[in-house]
Amino acid sequence: MIQKQPKQHAPYAEWIPLSYSLSFMLRRKKLLGWSLLIVLITLVLTWVGYLVTIDFMDDFTGHFMSTPPAADTIWGWIKHAGWVAGSWMFLLVSRIVAFYLSFLLAYSLTTPGYAFLSTAAEKLYAGDHFDPDASFTVLSFFADIFEGIKIASFGILVTVVALFVNFIPIVGQLAVFLLYTYYSALMFIDYPASRRHWSLRKKISWLQTNSSPSFRLGVLPALVSMIPLVNIFAIALLFPLLTIHATLNFSAIELAHKNHVLKLEGDM
Repeated sequence: MIQKQPKQHAPYAEWIPLSYSLSFMLRRKKLLGWSLLIVLITLVLTWVGYLVTIDFMDDFTGHFMSTPPAADTIWGWIKHAGWVAGSWMFLLVSRIVAFYLSFLLAYSLTTPGYAFLSTAAEKLYAGDHFDPDASFTVLSFFADIFEGIKIASFGILVTVVALFVNFIPIVGQLAVFLLYTYYSALMFIDYPASRRHWSLRKKISWLQTNSSPSFRLGVLPALVSMIPLVNIFAIALLFPLLTIHATLNFSAIELAHKNHVLKLEGDM
C-alpha cells in the first residue's frame, strides 16, 4: 500500500513593514538620490502632459465653451443654465481625465528608472542571494517601457470595468476598491517580476497565490488614488518608496519560496 505523502505548506516570509522600507531607502544615498530624480522627472512629465492635454481639449471644444446661448427667452434661459452646468462638469471631468492620462504616460516613460531602482533595492536586500539579470541593452530599455505600457493599458481596462461595477450599491464600491488595490499591487510588483521576464499572466497569478501580501502592498496606493486631484502628485511622491517597499516584500517571498523548494529537493 502506497503511503500518502503529508501535505506541504506554502513557504512563509516575514512581512517587511513600510517603516523599514522608508529607513532602508533613507540610509542609502544612491537609492534616495535616484528616488528624488525619478520623482522630479515624473512630476515634470505629468505636468507637461497635463498642459498639452488641456490645451488640446480646450482647442477642440473652444467654440462651445466660449459662446454661451442667448438667455433672452425662457427656453434660452434653460439652455444657458444647461450650458453653465455642462461647462463646469466638462471643466471638472476634463481636468481629472487629463491628470490621469498624463500620469499614465509619465509612468510608462519612467518605467526603466523605477525598474533600475527596484533592481538596486533588491540587490542590496538579497545580498549573496541576488540572482543577477542580463546586462543592460537598448532592447531591455524598450522592453521595460513596453511592460509599463502594458500595465498602464491594463489599468485603463480596470478603470472601465470599475466604472460599470460602481453602479452596484455597496457591493460595487467594495469590488471597485479591491480592483484598485490589487491593480496597485500589480503596478509595483511589475518591476521585480519583469526583471525575471515574467509574463503579465504570471504576475497576476503571483497576486492570486500571495493574496494577503498583495492586498497589503496595494491598499495604501489605492486609498491615496481615491483623493481627487491630489492623488497624482501624492502617488508620484510616494512611488519610489512604494516601489522599494513592494520589491523588498516580493524579494522576501521569492527567497522564502526558493529556500522552500531547495529544502524539498534536499529531503527527496
